[in-house]
Amino acid sequence: MQFNWASDSPYRHVFDGLEQVHHQMEERDASFMEGKIIYSRKNGGTEYIYYRDATRAYPVHTHASHHTFGIISGGAVCIVRNGEKKTYHTGEHFYIPPDTPHAIEPVNNTAYSMVTICVSVNDRLNREDREEHYIMRLKKRILEAPENAFLIKDMARIINVSPYHMIRQFKAVCGLTPHQFQIQCRVRKAQKLLEEGKSVTEAAYAAGFCDQSHFDRCFQRIVRLTPGEYKIYTENAAF
Repeated sequence: MQFNWASDSPYRHVFDGLEQVHHQMEERDASFMEGKIIYSRKNGGTEYIYYRDATRAYPVHTHASHHTFGIISGGAVCIVRNGEKKTYHTGEHFYIPPDTPHAIEPVNNTAYSMVTICVSVNDRLNREDREEHYIMRLKKRILEAPENAFLIKDMARIINVSPYHMIRQFKAVCGLTPHQFQIQCRVRKAQKLLEEGKSVTEAAYAAGFCDQSHFDRCFQRIVRLTPGEYKIYTENAAF
């Protein structure tokens, strides 16, 4: 499962401010701004940084207790985050959580322009907020499409925690591990499909089960009936 660092961020509204700063900087004299890096700090520790036609690469570093939001206003930038490279082009946003190792590299040694905002926060509080945000997003996505594949390592990487920690936090919030919750949702979907007249095989595959015997075991463990028994029961029941 792929995630967009901007749209999946619980701080999505901050990107609106980036757009405003970008337009203000673009209105300045272009010849004066060429190759410049402009810093602006506001009360509360918020820092705006504008890079105009920059070619400099920044080695791996972190921002302790700061959220970093950015928009590419010209060219392209490669951001290496936790060892993984992703290229952002003009108009695209990015988000880097606190204490996340990352590097910035120009693409093919060409110039780039971007605006970043570093927002100072209470790291412990916001780490908990981020974790709960992504857990609820994962829960919602599983509920909506339990047949899809959801990779815990992808969600864990976004908020910079281990997969084990992600599983533990999901269980603390939802009462089940992500895998247990997804199996339960798949069985619930299969029940609905059986009620709608689908065959046992059709319901199994539509709900995300690739193995019939595995489907039978999971279904019986949760419903206490085999899929075939449940289908007969619903066909004879008056709804």
